[in-house]
Amino acid sequence: MKIKTLFSLLLFALFSTLTYAQKRDFYELRIYHIENSEQESQIDAYLEKALLPALHRNGVAKVGVFKPIASQADAGKKVYLFIPYSSMKVYSGMEGKLTKDEVYQAAGSTYINAPFENPPYKRIETAFLQAFTGHPRFTESKVTGPKKDRVYELRSYESPTEKLYKQKVKMFNSGEMDIFTKLDFNPIFYGEVIAGANMPNLMYMTTFSNIESRDAHWKAFSSDPDWDRMKVMPEYQNIMNKNDQRLLYPTDYSDF
Repeated sequence: MKIKTLFSLLLFALFSTLTYAQKRDFYELRIYHIENSEQESQIDAYLEKALLPALHRNGVAKVGVFKPIASQADAGKKVYLFIPYSSMKVYSGMEGKLTKDEVYQAAGSTYINAPFENPPYKRIETAFLQAFTGHPRFTESKVTGPKKDRVYELRSYESPTEKLYKQKVKMFNSGEMDIFTKLDFNPIFYGEVIAGANMPNLMYMTTFSNIESRDAHWKAFSSDPDWDRMKVMPEYQNIMNKNDQRLLYPTDYSDF
């Protein structure tokens, strides 16, 4: 009886773990590298008129499109597309659905059938992520004001080894995200990079009404007593060796 009970408990724990894991979003972050305004216009037309409507029709309610703010070195050179998927099944089935979506194929024809001598981009860079256990779902930002003034900050934290990377993820799940929430950083997502160019790394996005608000929030973070306590803990030393920051704004047709 005891063995049976123990087995039942173990089975329940395994099921609960798998069920919980399945409730974590998966994120596709696609970065279009562009060389001129013509390519930018082609990308905008494709995303606004074809891809975003098709994703909406096929179960992805919110999709983000962002560009670097004017002060960034890559302003006018990149377009960022963020797609949150509620499960791996939704992600893996999307390409097939788009292939069969006649409305999408027609609306996106110029982009889809672009000739080799006039491509709509220089290249596409992609990162695929799974949401943190402590923030398992994409969250739409609560910031208001003109989209052109908003600052959506995308950060990538790289670590020297996989083990140290896991410690940085643990740091977020064990309190760092709570500090961001307390200070109203309006996070969009926190994700563990499963596939990408800069692994091992995590990525996350926070949002602000303007650049002044962004700077004030980070100033408050740097002097927060919870952060002061956490950053000196022995287990969180030397767990990160690069912090890449991108300051973006949402396009007019972005869903958030």
